Order: sequence, then C-alpha cells, then structure tokens
Amino acid sequence: MKNLYILGTPNSGKTSIGLGLALKFRQAGYKVAYFKPVGSYTGSGFRLDEDALLMKEVLQMEQPLETIVPYIAGPSYLSSHSNPCASINKIRQAYDSIAGGNDLVIIGGASFPHVMGCFGLDAASLALELQAVPLYIIRIDNDYSLDQAIFINNYMSCKGAPVYGNIFYNVPRSLLAKTEGIYRPLLQELGQRILGLIPGMPDITSPTVKEYYDVLGGEALTGEEKMDRIVEDIVIGAMTAESALGYLRRGANKGVITGGDRAEIALAALETNTSALILTGGLYPDVKVIARAEEKGVPLILVHYDTYTTIEKMSAVSRKITAGDEKAIKTAVDNIDKYIEWQNILNALQ
Repeated sequence: MKNLYILGTPNSGKTSIGLGLALKFRQAGYKVAYFKPVGSYTGSGFRLDEDALLMKEVLQMEQPLETIVPYIAGPSYLSSHSNPCASINKIRQAYDSIAGGNDLVIIGGASFPHVMGCFGLDAASLALELQAVPLYIIRIDNDYSLDQAIFINNYMSCKGAPVYGNIFYNVPRSLLAKTEGIYRPLLQELGQRILGLIPGMPDITSPTVKEYYDVLGGEALTGEEKMDRIVEDIVIGAMTAESALGYLRRGANKGVITGGDRAEIALAALETNTSALILTGGLYPDVKVIARAEEKGVPLILVHYDTYTTIEKMSAVSRKITAGDEKAIKTAVDNIDKYIEWQNILNALQ
C-alpha cells in the first residue's frame, strides 16, 4: 500500500483528520503508524511536536519521538541545518523504522507546505520521496482561502505529486452555504476532487480560556476554576459605554479584550455570555469589576501587553487534541464516518 500525506496550513485540521483516518483504518483491520518528517515547536521552549506526542500515545507507537518527528523546524532553521543530503537520509531512515511491520503510514505535513523547501523537504518533495498520496485540508476563512487551495493543488500537480482530494474542515456556520454553493463547485470545475466537508464544531475546535492564558501569561484575578470554558469569538471592547451592552449581546462564549481602565465596558461584558474578560495594559480594574467577575464565575485575566499585541498573540492560539481528550478523539473518528469519503481514500492507497 501507499502512504497518505496530509498537508494544509496552521489550524486547518490536519491533526484531527490524520487521527480520525488512522483510527478508522485500524478499525478496518489495517496496521497504521504515524510519521511527521518536519515538526514544529510547541512554543513552550521544548523541542516537542504536539502531533507526534498525540499520535505516539493514541496509536501506542513504540518508536521514540525523535524518530516519529526527526526534524523540528523554526523560522531560523537554516542556522542549525546545512546539509540537504544528510537531512533527507535522516528522514528516510526514520521513516523506514516506522513503516516496518505496518500496512500504511499517515504522514503529517509541516505547518505550511513550503516549510524546509531549501532542503527539498517541502510537501511535494516529501510526498514523492515517501511515495505518498497527498490529501489537502482546507481551512475556509474567506475567498482567499479558496485561492490558496487552488494554488496548492496546482503547485503539487506541477511538481508531479497531485493532490488526490480536498477536505473542507471546520467550516464556520456563516460560510457553510457559500462553501457548498460556490467554493465546492468551483474546485470541482477546476478538476479537483472533494472528499468531504466537515461543519464547524465550536465545542471541540474552539480554544479554551486556559489555552489563551498559557500564551498570554499575566495574572488570573478571578475564575481560575473556569479556565476550561471555550472561546468561540474574540471581541474588542473599544466602543462607547452607551453602545457596549447591545453590541456585546450579539456574541456567545466570547472573549472580551478591553483596557483595564474601561470599567464600564468590562461590567457590560460581564452582563452577557462572556467566557473570559482580558484586561490589557497592566492596569488593575475597579474593584466592582473584580467583584462582579467573581460573582459571575468569569475568568478575569490581566495582561501587560497593549491591546494590539494581545490580539496578535491570541490569533495564533488554536485548540489542541490531547491523548486524554476522549470526546475530541471520538469526534475525530465520527467525523470521518459521517462526512468523509474515507473508503475512496483507502482505495487510492491500495
């Protein structure tokens, strides 16, 4: 059998799709392993890749993490690597030790398809080297997302590693109709195969308050026991006090960012469905805000960044599946069953 190479962009759903397919193929009786040639840092300061950690535990792989993900690439990877031939040999050796005794290998792509292209370790080159069938996961945010998908499909074809099929993952409710009525037909008219469309699932794909807190740091003034709340949307509290309440009522399970000196906005946010209130600028809030947040059980987080920096840091946060998250793992498999033409993918591998 051939291998399956799953590529996409950050937060596109590569991990969830890869995990779901691996477990589904195992249910079908195949021996499946996981390999990620080029991983990325977790941001915690350790040279660990979260996908490798997850797959090693869930698939009960015996190989060490250094074999499952032989390279960890950051924005300055060229400073520590200088031999393309040695790099591809290292990846080939690691892959061979994982592939032995298995029917197929799910290969996880790097954060972006072009990563480590200087060494010939981009998605197209690795798919060819490892004789893998590429599968592209599309994250739809706007029309540019479709342009990107078309570009990647065309590039892979030009390099001799055509994408077998595309999957729309975690499509927001507001874009479902457009994805079905415009994006999907357009891709199909261009000769690209669509293997599924998974609608948005905020309860398992939206980051939690803790995941934002881990990135922002700062001080949790209230609600530390409620850090597992999900944050479906981020709202910036920069409006006038008069319009705040009506505006804030429009969103549910939201994180509200405002200055520590904007007590009227903070209090208005606490009267709506707010998952977390993030105060910027290092300015301690009025005692009324702390008391109301405590009463409502809403995490109140004080950070020392300005609002712009806070938003920028939060934009990089995404929900991570962990080996202990049984609900997310079950949902990953259920999504494959319900929304994905997984049998066609299996046939392509055979």
